Amino acid sequence: MSSNSTADNLCAPDDTLCIIKEHEQAVIIVPVLLLFATLVTLLTLSLLRYCPERKQARVTAPRSYSSSSHRYTQRRSRRHDLQGIDAPPGLNPLEHEELPMSVQQVQQNVRPAPAALPQTSTERHHGAFSQVTALPLSFSVRPQHTVNLYRARMDNRDVILRVLKETANSSEKQHFLGFASFVSGLGPHPFLPVLLGVVSVQPPLMMVVEELQHRDLLGFLWRCRRDNSGFDASCDMTEKRVFSMAGQVASALDYLHSRGCIHSNVGARSVLVGGDLTAKLWGLGPAYCRRTWAGSPAEVEDTELRKWQAPEVLAGRAVSRSSDVWSFGILLYEMVTLGDPPFAQLMATELLQYLQRGKHLGRPAACSNSLYAIIRSCCHWNPEHRLPASQLIGRLQAGEKSANGRTALRAPDPLDIERYLREAGYGEAYNYAVL
Repeated sequence: MSSNSTADNLCAPDDTLCIIKEHEQAVIIVPVLLLFATLVTLLTLSLLRYCPERKQARVTAPRSYSSSSHRYTQRRSRRHDLQGIDAPPGLNPLEHEELPMSVQQVQQNVRPAPAALPQTSTERHHGAFSQVTALPLSFSVRPQHTVNLYRARMDNRDVILRVLKETANSSEKQHFLGFASFVSGLGPHPFLPVLLGVVSVQPPLMMVVEELQHRDLLGFLWRCRRDNSGFDASCDMTEKRVFSMAGQVASALDYLHSRGCIHSNVGARSVLVGGDLTAKLWGLGPAYCRRTWAGSPAEVEDTELRKWQAPEVLAGRAVSRSSDVWSFGILLYEMVTLGDPPFAQLMATELLQYLQRGKHLGRPAACSNSLYAIIRSCCHWNPEHRLPASQLIGRLQAGEKSANGRTALRAPDPLDIERYLREAGYGEAYNYAVL
């Protein structure tokens, strides 16, 4: 019997409310269920249509890694909330994540370089190193609390291993890998040390940097000061060599400025010297800290030496390209004096008032007029009157052509470490290495 006849039997012909209730299921509930099922079906078809395209896009991304790295890339596609070393602050990039660092990944947060970088993996494995020995520490600014340094061989070349201690906490691990990402993201430059690899998949975490034979420039200048025999030609610092090496540092500084990076740590302690006396600018820790904690100068202020800082920085204003140029002028002073500290007669706390009275760096005895003119143009009180790094390169190259390349520079006084510490403004002696 049909539903209509059933309703007619149960309800009186003039009982409209009863008839509506009897037909409620057929007229209202069933159509609503059919509409809901139709919407679910359409949604399922849409997902099936668009999801394969997204999956295919992930799989067909540029494959510059090895086969093992490709497996990590597939795992990353399933864990898109974590980006390995580029994980957002507050997340531990090492937790449940095994992603090797590569140039391709770190380029995402850095302005493109003038020339395209090869998309090659920088990931290394512990078995890639041989003849690993602890690197003897030399004088410098501050001890490395979380990093050990080793000398090793990799691919038939000498390298320095910057190894994070296994006692490091999660924040220190993230900072270590973040710094590696920052250095790799800067891209190659002939006068920046080459980052040859990173061990980021398993502890101990490492940065692999090319070894430069003479290490930091400050120690090299001191060795030149001690070598009065004249037999070691590599320690003959002439004025011509000062112009040449300073031009290389200025080139690296100009490159960093073009990438929107303020070094804020320029000095002889932050320059590395190769066996062929090529100078390469390093000491990028404060630059990374300023990039990471923008607007928080207190995070890195204690890593900088006041006697190398521009007066506006001493007065509490932010570092800038011009303040880097001021520090570069102090570097020139260090080079021509074979490692003398600047403003040796002053306490660090007296320097700002001294400069406010119109005083400036005195001319060293062995410094030519042309070199001293560049020092003064770098260390001008007004930041707007200082030469930009791009113009410094031309001035230094022009000065190199006419500079004395025969007479080695000599320091009148022997090296006295305790005196240097006092005159440079150090509170105490630190064991450290630039790397």
